[in-house]
Amino acid sequence: MRRAPASISLSRIISLAVCAAISLLAAAATHSAFAQAQTGSPTAWAVTLVLPPKLVAGAPATLATLGVDGKLAPHIAVEFANGERVESDATGRAFFTVPASGGFLIARASGTSVAALVDSQSPASAPPPITIAPAVSLRDHFSICAGGFRGEAELDRVLINGELALVLAASPECLVVAPGPKATPGAATISTKTSSGRQEATTSLVSLDFVPPNPPLTPGNKEWLILRARGSDQRLRVVMENESPGVIHFEKGDAQELTTSGGETNAAEIRVEAVRSGDFSFRARLAPVPDLETARRFLEAAAPLAPHNLQGSLKKMAGNLARHPRDSAKVQSQLQQILSITMAGDFRTLLEAAQSAL
Repeated sequence: MRRAPASISLSRIISLAVCAAISLLAAAATHSAFAQAQTGSPTAWAVTLVLPPKLVAGAPATLATLGVDGKLAPHIAVEFANGERVESDATGRAFFTVPASGGFLIARASGTSVAALVDSQSPASAPPPITIAPAVSLRDHFSICAGGFRGEAELDRVLINGELALVLAASPECLVVAPGPKATPGAATISTKTSSGRQEATTSLVSLDFVPPNPPLTPGNKEWLILRARGSDQRLRVVMENESPGVIHFEKGDAQELTTSGGETNAAEIRVEAVRSGDFSFRARLAPVPDLETARRFLEAAAPLAPHNLQGSLKKMAGNLARHPRDSAKVQSQLQQILSITMAGDFRTLLEAAQSAL
């Protein structure tokens, strides 16, 4: 059975054809999730906004707008929570100046929104060492944080194993980059230039691939989907999300976090059942490294926007993350309960940002 790439930032569609015996024949169709400099036709209802995870008050910054195809999408109107507006240019990026006050920034476009933390200007000093997750996706963008970067993305230069990477978004503290088309799974050296000179860090570029069930799924039957992580022999946390629950069913819920086995094969498996014939899609992505301090700050930012009966709970949750970090799983569960009853808006955007950090 030929292996087909799993989706990371975009869904992969697996076509299911009905045979005489109502058997489902899976044929995988792939899409590139690499956000290339060339632009495609944007789909307004599927815009993804990319902000650096940390901004600096009063300093320049760059955001990116991506279309449904994962490519940079030009001429997308973006509005900030303070009422200011920008529009992505022909490259799919927009340059702006971060408001001088406020601990966070929310950007909105075409029904989607994203939040970033805002730090105050700090006295000039040597930038801290580069921080990057120990494993990042080969087909998705990821963050590099240090200091001494340029807020204008086009002025920042990042190399992955000597190959130029695409800088999607930028601030003086953090960059968001996408690996170039020549990147391959395995150990990677990230090199970038800051105000104090060139800095380097190491990580692993990981490709998530799946093996379709064999024999193929038939309606009402259960099989195992095997997910393989190429590029790292470490145990990795992976989030799987079912985007077609009417066609395919994940036995333990349509959103699950799995841990790969580690080692040479480095795989995980998930039990699935075909509900009926049709097209189905799912997403597989590396889970972010928990950042309790970032989650705490987003919870504190969300508290004033919360209904009165929830404000005390959010402040307590933020305090628990600071004083009792081992209780982060409990906080995550409480946060999920609040999200389940929260409508779209700035309050929900901040809660989702806190959840992502956990």
